[in-house]
Amino acid sequence: MHYKGGIMNYDLVPENVKDSIVRYVDHRIEPGSFLIAVLSNNLSEAVGRADHINIRLLPEIVNFIYNKIPAGCWGSFDKVSKWLEER
Repeated sequence: MHYKGGIMNYDLVPENVKDSIVRYVDHRIEPGSFLIAVLSNNLSEAVGRADHINIRLLPEIVNFIYNKIPAGCWGSFDKVSKWLEER
């Protein structure tokens, strides 16, 4: 995966979440409903779909997305839909 630069420690982001994000970015594979909500910048939906682990780590997950993946593939539902359509 081609990450944007940055010097942050993302060890708190669960590996399964990172793996889903990598598959989404590199192969345009649709992640689960929680990550779709996060990638779409839909906070209320993300909170409602988060499990007991990801709810506590939501700030770290958002920081990871904001700092490490291309802006063209996240930020709104339209961007996420377009990204997935261009498989």
